[in-house]
Amino acid sequence: MARIIRGIGVSPGIAFAPAMVVRWDFPEVPDRTVRAEQVEEEVSRLRAAVDHVVSQLHDLEQRVLRRAGPEEARIFDAQTLMAQDKEFLASVETLIRNNQLSAETAYEFKALEIRNLWSGQARLRERLADLHAIQLRMLNQLMGRSGPELWAMPADEQVVVIAHELSPGLTVQLDRDHVVGLVSEEGTRTAHAAILAHSLGIPAVMGAAGALAQIAGGTMVLIDGQAGTVVLNPTRGELEDAQTQVSRRHKLELQLEGIVEQPAVTPSGRPILLMGNVDLPEEIEAAVRNGAQGVGLLRTEFLLTGRATLPTEDEQAEYFRRVALSFPERTVVIRSYDLGGDKFPAAFKAPQEANPFLGWRSIRVCLDEPEVFRPQIRAVLRAAVGRDIQLMLPLVTRVEEVLEARAMVEEEAEALRRAGVRAAPSLLVGVMIETPAAVVMADRLAEVSAFFSVGTNDLTQYTMAVDRGNARLADRFTPHDPSIVRQLHRVAEVGREAGLPVSVCGEMASEPLSAVLLIGLGIDRLSVSPPALPLVKWVVRTVPEEAARRAADEALAAASADQVSRALRAVVGEYLDVRLLDPHSALPGRGRVASLPH
Repeated sequence: MARIIRGIGVSPGIAFAPAMVVRWDFPEVPDRTVRAEQVEEEVSRLRAAVDHVVSQLHDLEQRVLRRAGPEEARIFDAQTLMAQDKEFLASVETLIRNNQLSAETAYEFKALEIRNLWSGQARLRERLADLHAIQLRMLNQLMGRSGPELWAMPADEQVVVIAHELSPGLTVQLDRDHVVGLVSEEGTRTAHAAILAHSLGIPAVMGAAGALAQIAGGTMVLIDGQAGTVVLNPTRGELEDAQTQVSRRHKLELQLEGIVEQPAVTPSGRPILLMGNVDLPEEIEAAVRNGAQGVGLLRTEFLLTGRATLPTEDEQAEYFRRVALSFPERTVVIRSYDLGGDKFPAAFKAPQEANPFLGWRSIRVCLDEPEVFRPQIRAVLRAAVGRDIQLMLPLVTRVEEVLEARAMVEEEAEALRRAGVRAAPSLLVGVMIETPAAVVMADRLAEVSAFFSVGTNDLTQYTMAVDRGNARLADRFTPHDPSIVRQLHRVAEVGREAGLPVSVCGEMASEPLSAVLLIGLGIDRLSVSPPALPLVKWVVRTVPEEAARRAADEALAAASADQVSRALRAVVGEYLDVRLLDPHSALPGRGRVASLPH
């Protein structure tokens, strides 16, 4: 059995702790019948199990509420509703009574029907995860088993969680004081859970094939979230090497503390606007602390995650104001709901599609569902009074989409004015460049847009025809591919000719080597994961602009992603130790590196 498992480093940092293996496997449920006089007793057992599970969910919700706030706690709303679904429970009770089945046998039978119905549908992925969690809790309760509970550990214990897959819903439940590292068999750098782990400063490795089969609970593991390695029962020498890495990164972290207050300018004095990406409310503080010059990407999907109902206009407006107040005199760019693909939450009704990532998602959903989009537009307008708040449209591929969205903004602004509601009279509306179609049409989109922001994660996915979440194809998923570099160059040129601001808000901007490439291509606005801000600023202030242009020229002439990466490392290596600047090598937020033994 291999002692070193290699995966993909998705969130940097080193952690050393015992493994906590989280298996969400369903128990083997025996086909058990009961006597006629026991039927009502089984129905009562079913109802008692529902009450117990709802109580469990309430306790979890309160823990998250105290630790993180109401937004994250809403993840349990949909699960509670699923646990109490009257139609489903009635069908289970009918099965118990008509067939004299035990409560767990009948429940598993009906649960399997729904799992089969929902499986294989990416649009239901998040809801299926919630359903899976509820059904597992119910079956464990009915069978007298104790399921994996991430909260049930001693107060001073730290663990590395090992799982088959880390969904955003699971990640948001983790106690950051106890979970010092994450390992999953599925996922890549641009998986949503990976982005969340990176933002929270938890070292993480994804795409670690065979991890569950090879790692037993309690096994001491050493993970490097930058190199993407998981070492089982590390030797003293391996621990000493890891300690050296921690010391080197700690020294750099101390050095970067003095960078936060410094201006983001190249050695020749060219200013680079470094903004922050904000996924969750707790990232606001991290972005401010690390010197973000505003918010270049405020994701709004978390407002829907795990909820059984859509957020109100007032809830959204209050959150947008809260973000803007944290960045006075700075720009905050709010992205409209980027729903679709694997991001249809429980509160949203979506049709079945054969290929959701090429289907009804993002701006298409917003324009087709005005009862969802218009309240968000009104909330942005209300929050934008006296503040520089802008609206960004995701996955735009057609000029008509921008025109239709702008018309909605104008209509809602006028409606608010007539109603006497205090709101901004208008909004700057920009687009995300995330598809080859948008790149090709960039000159026309520039005529109707206030700004461009390149989403390199989806641009890479759609250009390379590679699923961003497929660990098997992770080596093919790289923004350093010459096709991506050339598209970035074109967008930068179009923006410059049209006088439009152009930024990059994908994970590429958070990678120091890639940031140098972007600056060399003429892009002077980067929206970065909060923990990466100091390191990216250090690189900006250190690498001369002419060197960045030389690296970009070599990248544009390259024939492969390897050639692009080598060119970047060679040029940047003249000024910095590139061992500290490997892709995705930002420092963990607030120094979150697990303590290693001396």
